Parts: sequence; structure tokens; C-alpha cells
Amino acid sequence: MVLQAIKYTRGSLQVLDQLKLPYHEVYRDIRTVQDAWDAIHSMQVRGAPAIAIVAALSIAACLARLKNTGADPALLGSDMSGAGPICDNLQLLLTSRPTAVNLADAVRKLEKVVWQAQAEPESTDYSINEAYIQAAEQMLVDDVQDNENIGNYGADWMSRHTITAFPAAKLSVLTHCNTGSLATAGYGTALGIIRSLHSHGHLKRAFYTETRPYNQGSRLTGYELLHDNIPSTMITDSMAGALLGTKREEENISCIIVGADRVAANGDTANKIGTYGLAVLAKYHNVKFIVAAPRTTIDLLTPTGQDIKIENRKPIEVTTMRGPTLQSSSDGSVTVGKDVQEIAIAADLTGAWNPAFDVTCHGLIDAIVTEKGVVEKDENGDFNFEKIFAD
Repeated sequence: MVLQAIKYTRGSLQVLDQLKLPYHEVYRDIRTVQDAWDAIHSMQVRGAPAIAIVAALSIAACLARLKNTGADPALLGSDMSGAGPICDNLQLLLTSRPTAVNLADAVRKLEKVVWQAQAEPESTDYSINEAYIQAAEQMLVDDVQDNENIGNYGADWMSRHTITAFPAAKLSVLTHCNTGSLATAGYGTALGIIRSLHSHGHLKRAFYTETRPYNQGSRLTGYELLHDNIPSTMITDSMAGALLGTKREEENISCIIVGADRVAANGDTANKIGTYGLAVLAKYHNVKFIVAAPRTTIDLLTPTGQDIKIENRKPIEVTTMRGPTLQSSSDGSVTVGKDVQEIAIAADLTGAWNPAFDVTCHGLIDAIVTEKGVVEKDENGDFNFEKIFAD
């Protein structure tokens, strides 16, 4: 069964609450634009492609219900009909997470759709709404196909370029954060490459970091890999250097594969905090480091990584952890309880720095895999994205 983080039919949108994973599978109804904003900002929905899709579909679902049932616009959180109100709601959603460029790209494209629809002769609110709904629904379809293309391009590149100390048909890889079905409309970007390697029989084992402080690796990536029966092993973030340094065949890492929340015009990449450190380790250990991202993540209007705004989150995310309690039975076995609790892991008044992302300079990246192909650096060490934007 395919893991679905986003369930959409015209007029209805549900998202899998990722704050409750992997312990409980709970789908949350998104009935208003504010519901979508809250789900994205609180990280019930996360991952750059998924954020954009949920934002787009939240308005589409509202418009469809308004059209089909004649619902009072006030019940949908705001007046929705027509180009102006739709664009106002898109701008509101844009404020939910500032770093991921996919959301901004989706907003620009959808605004263009509604203004063009309004400019048509004899346009009506109905025709504008329908144009928006169709465009948002197509984004959902395209994202899944794009992810499958990324997976296939990345797996092929790795089979041709990866060097291992133990030449074999199967490779072990390391990934960071969550870049799978839970972070996209389906299949995944970096995790999509791992899925493709596995489906073609080329994957020995996928190692993944816990990804503090939000534990997207331990909670989400592990959940997906177990769901798909992909051989996998979790490590703490601080174990990555030791893992890359090992010479044992099972743990010998051929490549580090990560996603991206924004790629600057020169190839500098913003991704989950900890990515930069992994890139430095990869360079030292002569391990390939590749970024997997759709074209919507590449921001040609942002010259370098220094121009990317990094989201800073509350210190309490670092000084606490969430999870269910363990329960011991009389036979000595331990089971996971049902109630999720939050516990402190630092003294009261502890200060903490909590940037959600860091920037990896393009010099540390070997390739950027998109749905249109793999972009490598030229002889001058620069990434050139013109080819993949040609169509």
C-alpha cells in the first residue's frame, strides 16, 4: 500500500499529522486556508514540495465546496471567489514557512493563472475559480511524476559515478531529514532515489540520521523505510563521521543523498540543519554528495546561499523532546505506550540556538538531481541550470 501523506478529492483535503508519527496515524481535515497555514507552520505538514501542494490544494478545496454546495464564504475563513481574494489567500499562505522556495513558486504560478482567467472575455468568478482548481490539481499530479523522474535519474547517476571500496552491484547510502512521500505529494526526492535504487536491486542499506531537534529522520524517514521494507539503519546525528570512516563492507557509504528547501542560482543549497556538516564530512572522506530537488526548488532570483533567509525556530524545540512512554510488562518485554508526552532534556532557563536550515556551498556538492536530469558542475566548478529550464 502506497503511503499517502496528502489525501485529496475535489472539495476535500486531508493531511497526515506528522507530529504524531510514527506512533499514531491521524489525518487532519483542512477545511479553511487558516487550517492549512496552521498545519504548515506547526510542521504537521513539512517538506518543501508538500508545503506548496497543501497550500495550493487548501484553496482549491475551499473553492470547490463553495461552488458545489453554495457554502457561506465566511465558513471557509474568508471571501474566496475571484482573482483578488484568491491571491490574498495565497499571500497569506506564503507567510507560513519563509525558507522553502517551492511555496513561493507555486504562489507565483497560481496568481498568474487566476489573473489570466480574469482577463478572459466574459470571465466570471466561477470560471476563475475553476481555472485555479484545475491548476492546483495538476500540481499534485505533476509532483508525483517529477519525484519518480528524480528517483530514476538519481539512481542511474549513482550507478555510473559512485566509487566504493568494495565494488559490488549494491550500494549503501546515507540520507538526512525526511525527503519521501511525507515531504512531497508522493514517492519523494532524495528518498525517491533510495526507493529507485531498492526497486532495481542496487541498494544494500539506507542509513539515516535521527535529525535533531525535530527528529524527522527517526520519526518519519524510518517510518517510510519500514513501511516499504527497505533495508535501513538509523544513526544519531553525531555518528555520521564515524560511519563514513568505517571500512567494513556493510557500512561502507557510497553516497550521501539529501533534499533541498531552496537552491540558489549558483547551486548553494539550503536544507535541514546538519546538511552542511555532512557535506564537509563527505568531502573529507571522498564520498559523493548529491542534492535531489525539483526545479521549483531552484531559485534563479537568489544569487547565492548568503541571500537565503534562514528560519529560526523556538529554543524549546531543542531543550525538549516528544514521544510515548515505554511500558514494561511482567515478562520483561517493553512496549510503546499510546500517549505522547513532552519531556525536558536540559536545565531550566537553558538558552538554545535553533536555525531550521543551514546552507551548503556549491563547491561541496557533486550533483543536483532534478526531474529534468542531473546537473553537474562545469570545468570552472559552477552549476549551470539553463539546460533544465529550457522547456
